[in-house]
Amino acid sequence: MRRDTSWIENTNSDSKEVNTFKRQLVFSFGNPSRGDDALGPLAAQAIEALSLPDVECLTDFQLQIEHVLDLQGRDRVLFVDASCRAEPDDAAGYRVERLCPERDDSYTTHAMSPSALLRVFADTQGHPPPPAWLLTIAGDSWELGDAPTAAASERLRRAVDWAAGWLAQAEVQA
Repeated sequence: MRRDTSWIENTNSDSKEVNTFKRQLVFSFGNPSRGDDALGPLAAQAIEALSLPDVECLTDFQLQIEHVLDLQGRDRVLFVDASCRAEPDDAAGYRVERLCPERDDSYTTHAMSPSALLRVFADTQGHPPPPAWLLTIAGDSWELGDAPTAAASERLRRAVDWAAGWLAQAEVQA
């Protein structure tokens, strides 16, 4: 039986593209099939469409220990998630907070917190993680099969506008 090795042709070790990372990572998480839980992935999709230089967007249903590898080589990270417990800043409908690595019990569950992921990064990589923030967008409905609500979609629009400005800043906030 012959194995398919065509993928090897695309991994030239002399290439400048191998093991290069964009400086900023937008990492969204949520379930696109559960109403407003889709706000994180939708935010990443909207930010990706802006084609901002040096910004990479990743999306998954939930954070896992393996995502530590996605943080390597970054200058800063913006996690994006929907929340039923978000306390929106003013009328914007979203909240931004600076994260610190924290050990919590979420690394033993099916869904890690961003702070726990940062702690695992520090523990496994031997140096501090990149500076990170969490953008939470207030959601209202979480039913399987529902589309995001109109109110949450408007909060999403405002959150993406904020994120685009933050990501476009020339200097990295520490």
